[in-house]
Amino acid sequence: MTVPVHLPEKVTVLVVDDSDDQRALLRRYFERAGCLVTTVKNAEDAIAAYTRVTPDLAVIDLVLPGMSGWELTERLRVDRPDCVIAVTSVLDESAYPPTEATLPKPFTGAQIRSVLRDYVPKWTEL
Repeated sequence: MTVPVHLPEKVTVLVVDDSDDQRALLRRYFERAGCLVTTVKNAEDAIAAYTRVTPDLAVIDLVLPGMSGWELTERLRVDRPDCVIAVTSVLDESAYPPTEATLPKPFTGAQIRSVLRDYVPKWTEL
């Protein structure tokens, strides 16, 4: 008799940052944490991405070309209210819009896992 094995569903993460290095670093940290990651370099691409697949978590840089991270955060709240939002920036945290989580730059892998553990209930540590 075979016993069915329940594999946890992977957390989907949308990373929005105009820096190639920061996108790559965030991708690496989230993939190491077992997440499926989509990265984009601006808000307009982020909207197109979350229209296709609703992320569990969106990590948004505040300073973006075109539409700002503040504007994207507001729009995402309306378009995908169940998506957890984490802001990342070099700006002082007092300038961040209200979101569930923050990842001030420079961030660490431990901070990434902490955001997942504290704000994304379906994430389980590997």
